[in-house]
Amino acid sequence: MRTIVKASAAPVSLRARDLRHVPLVVALAVLFVLGTVMKPDTFPTTSNMVTILTLASEIGVVTVGMTFVIIGGGIDLSVGAIMALSSIWATTVATQSYGWAGMAFAAIVVGLACGLVNGLLIAYGGLVPFIVTLASMVAARGLAEQISDRHSQIVTDATFLKLAYNRVLGVPLLVYLFLAVVVAGWLVLNRTTFGRRTFAVGGNREAARLAGIDVRRHTLLLYVISGLCCGIAAIMLTSQANTGSSTHGTLYELDAIAAVVIGGTLLTGGSGSIAGSILGVLVFTTIQDLFILANLQQPIQEIAKGAIIAVVLLIQRWNRRTT
Repeated sequence: MRTIVKASAAPVSLRARDLRHVPLVVALAVLFVLGTVMKPDTFPTTSNMVTILTLASEIGVVTVGMTFVIIGGGIDLSVGAIMALSSIWATTVATQSYGWAGMAFAAIVVGLACGLVNGLLIAYGGLVPFIVTLASMVAARGLAEQISDRHSQIVTDATFLKLAYNRVLGVPLLVYLFLAVVVAGWLVLNRTTFGRRTFAVGGNREAARLAGIDVRRHTLLLYVISGLCCGIAAIMLTSQANTGSSTHGTLYELDAIAAVVIGGTLLTGGSGSIAGSILGVLVFTTIQDLFILANLQQPIQEIAKGAIIAVVLLIQRWNRRTT
């Protein structure tokens, strides 16, 4: 009897795994058809597809880090503020005197430091992730405003700006960096012991501890990864905007969490994928691109965006019940 159960469970699990991203692929296909019908001269062009990928770049990198945190059973509300603080620190006069390398180094170090603080408070301080990262969000945004005196800081290093404006085979370097982060995140999550431990910690912390996993250290590293992704995204956004600003990354935390959840990752942890999260990002950015091309007013954009998210979630729920 046990043998029969095991034999029948595997195909069901495999089928569910194969079909879990189908609703998102269908949603993207529907959006593409809709865009082609609405704007046949502009939407289906190669240049517009590159624009969508460029729009997805910064939030996509942040979403990779958010995916790790949420699969591990946490949440990070501070990602947007960390991006702002990283961009401000990278564009001060003192930092820019070290050139593009010094600016990139500063942004990444600030991101790592913020992630480390979050991780220490949550993993070793025993504090609730929601409260810790909410406090970090406020503190990081306030520190960014204090350093910049609420003024945008212009990037003067021409090499740093090339990340946004230089293209290889017609595609901005930003997109290549985005793809590199996605591939690295996928490999770590799916092909390493660290990735397997992330699913274990998010699924059942006590069972993971009893299995010999250092749950606190692993949780700390998850928030460090999130901070690293914020630092990289800050470099990308600063290069594209040509400024460092305390307003950078506003509401990125909500977009990243929404993309992760739309992508099939459970907010309770223990289940999810990088591929699903990136598909979620692409759904959002395609919707945004359609709104821009259609010149829709902001209230209408928000209503349509919320409705589409609800429909995708309902399709996903139905798909889970039937697989």
